[in-house]
Amino acid sequence: MRAIRAMVDQALNELWLHFDALYARRGRPSVPPEQLLRALLLQVLYAIRSERQLMEQIDFNLLFRWFVGLGMEESAWDATVFSKNRDRLLAGEVSQRLLMAVVEQARAQSLLSEEHFTVDGTLLEAWANRRSFEPKDPPPTQGTGARGRKCLRDTHESRTDPQARLYKKSTAGEAKPSYLGHVIMENRNGLVVAACATQSSTTAEREAALAMLDKMARTSTAAGPKPITLGADKLYQEEKFIAGLRQRKIAPHVAEYEKASLHWPNFLNEAERNDAGFALSQKKRKLVERVFGWGKLDSIMRKFKLRGVERIDWLFRLLATANNLVRLVKLRKLIPAQ
Repeated sequence: MRAIRAMVDQALNELWLHFDALYARRGRPSVPPEQLLRALLLQVLYAIRSERQLMEQIDFNLLFRWFVGLGMEESAWDATVFSKNRDRLLAGEVSQRLLMAVVEQARAQSLLSEEHFTVDGTLLEAWANRRSFEPKDPPPTQGTGARGRKCLRDTHESRTDPQARLYKKSTAGEAKPSYLGHVIMENRNGLVVAACATQSSTTAEREAALAMLDKMARTSTAAGPKPITLGADKLYQEEKFIAGLRQRKIAPHVAEYEKASLHWPNFLNEAERNDAGFALSQKKRKLVERVFGWGKLDSIMRKFKLRGVERIDWLFRLLATANNLVRLVKLRKLIPAQ
């Protein structure tokens, strides 16, 4: 926790100008954004289920008080006040800025690969029940499916979380009210360099991957942007996605179907298929599952307690930041031995 606190403080110091605009100018004093973010990181790192439990922990746990920055005689905040102040940070893209600040710390220590990356997505179970889905009133006149076909997401929505959708990633699984979380990981040490969450759909993972790649900073050389590779599983074996990677000068190291058919074709050309780094990218691709495994087994990613894609997206980036912090602590211990 001491090592994580030092990295968090360094990242927060870089964001102080942005935080200054978030302080309340009148009325009751708000929760300082720096302390609020540290408290939210504690909630993620220790898998605390609710803000009320978090406030109880901060009230009597000396480790939590020290990490957040509360004095011995200061009282913890009210859970409702804390939640309202947390929502104020949504519009400021604070979790995205914090993630980038932590990524820059890793880059300064040469812990990032600037050439080889992996993309993947995971199902995020929403805070809603299947039985809460009801037909829309009035029903839609046109669907969002192929050729205007009406899909379930067009005709039904949840009473408790209208933006959640019934979705399953595998044919054998059960369709659940959910969102999708997406990450781009660098292949050297398995650190997340980009993350976002979207509504569930069959095309969301590929669309989110291209959107995250467009926002990533590319290292430039005299000949232009440095070429990079992107590893992915078979779900990304789609013509428009492969064409989008080629357009962005990104080598597609996407897993292929062993028995390609008319319904499940492969779109890589011979040069891409025989690339010397293709097998290595597919081997490194499995590291991304550690990110999802940590979030669902050791943190709060198994079932989100927030509603709405904006809040889920914000918290998912904070989860990616916490994963990087835990990973960086382990990597820094290995640096002197190398």
